[in-house]
This record gives sequence, structure tokens and C-alpha cells, in this order.
Amino acid sequence: MKPSIPKTASLRLPQIIALYIGSVLGSGILLLPGITADFAGPASLLAWGCMSLLAFPMALTMGLLSIYYPHAGGVSHFVSRAFNPKVGSLVGWFFLLSAIMAVPIIALTGAGYATVAFGLTESFRLIITVCILITGIGVNYIGMKMTGQIQLAVVIATILILVCAIAGSISYIDPANFTPFMPYGSLSVGYATTLIFWCFLGWEAISHVSEEFENAQRDVVKATIIASVIIGCIYCATAVAVIGTHSYGNGISAVSLIHLISLSSGRSGMFIAGIITLFITTAPVIAYISAASRLAYSLSINGYAPKFLSSLSIRFHTPAGGLIFLLICCIIQLILFSLSIISLKDLVQIPNATFILTYLFGCAAGIVLLKRHRGGVFVSVTSLILTSIIFCFVGWAFLWPVLITGTWFCYMMISQKDRNKKEF
Repeated sequence: MKPSIPKTASLRLPQIIALYIGSVLGSGILLLPGITADFAGPASLLAWGCMSLLAFPMALTMGLLSIYYPHAGGVSHFVSRAFNPKVGSLVGWFFLLSAIMAVPIIALTGAGYATVAFGLTESFRLIITVCILITGIGVNYIGMKMTGQIQLAVVIATILILVCAIAGSISYIDPANFTPFMPYGSLSVGYATTLIFWCFLGWEAISHVSEEFENAQRDVVKATIIASVIIGCIYCATAVAVIGTHSYGNGISAVSLIHLISLSSGRSGMFIAGIITLFITTAPVIAYISAASRLAYSLSINGYAPKFLSSLSIRFHTPAGGLIFLLICCIIQLILFSLSIISLKDLVQIPNATFILTYLFGCAAGIVLLKRHRGGVFVSVTSLILTSIIFCFVGWAFLWPVLITGTWFCYMMISQKDRNKKEF
């Protein structure tokens, strides 16, 4: 394995915590508290509590692997070390070609929410989306030091606004809204749990920037635990507020946060909700762009992706090739969306299976690589079992990893032929 990307920053504990929270606490908090309440009623709180606890082994697996095997390749590098480089490169393709779809999805979701909150027309949705994407690509081009500082500011602002929104709704919570507690049966709680799983994706993204940490062995486990607790508390508190104020159903489930804030803030609450949306969506966009661009560099420099992806910025030593690739992919997706060729609902479903497969391979790598770490194998096995169960529900989205595998195989065959020709 060739050297990873040049180091551009020394991220400390507060910035690492911010990166973790920013990558996980995403657009799911805007949509899922109301939607899961639709499916399971007040019993959806059980699903939120369970996933908050079950996210610990998943987060710790990624964190421990980042400590002992830091590399811009992230999960792809872990799999390469545990099994072989070719399998690792395939996992890298899984994450890269899912992350490039996740970035515009997150931006479009946030922009749509903000458009409603600010009372703007649909034409402004693309403008806001472009602004979010430019911000994410711009701060990553400047370097991780700037990215870490901006992420820290964004996460602090997001948490403060959400805490204020939850606190403002307390007086409107009615105990009667928690009965009947399980109106749709126990199976509804299980289904709600599978939906909530998506709110806890993002731990794998930070593994790609672990080389930027000042002291990974000292800070990563602390950051993982602190971030997990904060994220779990915010998710559960938001779900309690949404259910307690009955801010779901009757067409408002997808924008439950707007309704929740408007209870205590009136019309001005809509504006506040718009601001929340911009903060919440900008943070994971920055994190995923950072992860994907560095992964593209790692795959390219090791011969598993086109050479132009290994281009670095002369001034900032950041992965310019990967950032340009992401920008092009985002432009194509926005054009398809604006022409109504593909809907946001379709875009959201496509990368699901590959993200889960990335976790599956990462957890399997953890079982192999963390044998000497106390508890490492346990959290890896636990995470592998949980993600395997979730994978059973991906449905037609399984076609995307099949397509990626076919493309990867063709590229490997062509590149091998080129290498053979050069040898002769």
C-alpha cells in the first residue's frame, strides 16, 4: 500500500467530536421523528432508544480501526489489510459511488426543507442546494484545518438551536399523546428501527480523515463516546417532543420539526427551522465530501481508480482531483433532478445497500484486525450482526452495488491489460 494523502491539519478532541456529530447528525432528524411516529406511534421511542444504544458498537468499531490503521482509504484500507487489496478497492468503490450520491441528496433535502420554512418558491431550492455544495467543496479544498474549525462552529450552532427548539416545546407536551403507547403492534417498532438506522450512518466517513488527528489513540474513543451520547440524546429528545406535542400525521410528518418550532415561536419559528436545516445539512455534506475526495485519492494512487483522481492542490495539498470528480457528479445529478428525470425519492434509495455493505465489510475487517484489542472483536461482531439484519430490508437498492461491482470488474480488467502491455 502506497503512502496516504499528505497531512494538512492536526485535529484535536473538540474538532474530532464535531466531525463525528456533523457526519451522523444529518437530515434524518428533519424527517424521521415524525415519519417513525406515523409507523409506530409513541412506541417509536423504543426504536430511537434501541438504535441509540446499538450505535455504540458500530461507532466504536470504526473508531478503533481508525486508531490502529489510520489512512485516507478508510474502510477500504481496513478491508485491504484484513483480506486483500482487491476486495478493499471494491469496498472503496462502494463507498465512493454512494457518497457522491449522498452529498447532493443531503443538500437537496435540506434545501427543500429550507424553501418551505422561508416561504420561497421551488426555484430557490436548486440555488440553496448549490450554495451548500459549494460551501462543502470549498472548505475541503482549503484543507482539513479550516474544515475542522467550520464543522465545530456548525455543530455547536446546530445543537444550540435544536436544544432551544426542544426546550421551547416542553410546555406544549401533553401526556395524553403517549397513549395508546403501541397502537400498531410490536412489529411496527422493528420496522421503525430499520428506518432509524439511517440516522446513525456517518461513522465510517470520518475514518477517511483519521490521519489528520493530532493524537488518535488519546482522542478517538473519547470522541466516539461523547459524540454517540450527544447524538443519541438529541435524537431521543426530539422524538419525545414530536410525539408529546403530536407534531406528526395529517401531512406534517415530513416537516415535523417546523411544526414543533412553530408551536413556541409562531411565524418566526419557520425562519428558525430554515436556519436549523442549513446547519444540519451543511455539516454532513462537508464530512462526506472530505471522506469521498480522500478515498478517491487513495484508490487512484494505489492503481484502483483513474489517475486524475490522485491530483493534489499545489497550494493546499488537498485532493483536488477527487473534489473535481465530486463536483461533476453533483452537477449531473442536479441537472437530472431539475429536469424531473429522477426524483429525490429515487435518489435516496439508490445508495442504501452500498452504505450497509461498506459497514458489513468494515465490521468483518474489525473482527480480523482488532483481535489484540480488548473488546474490539466483540463490538465488531455485534455490529456485523446488526448490519446484516438491516441489509435484509434493502430491496431493489441491491441493484446499485451489483452495477458498481460490474463496473469495478471491467475497470480492473482494462487496467490489468494496460499494465501488461507496458511490461512488454
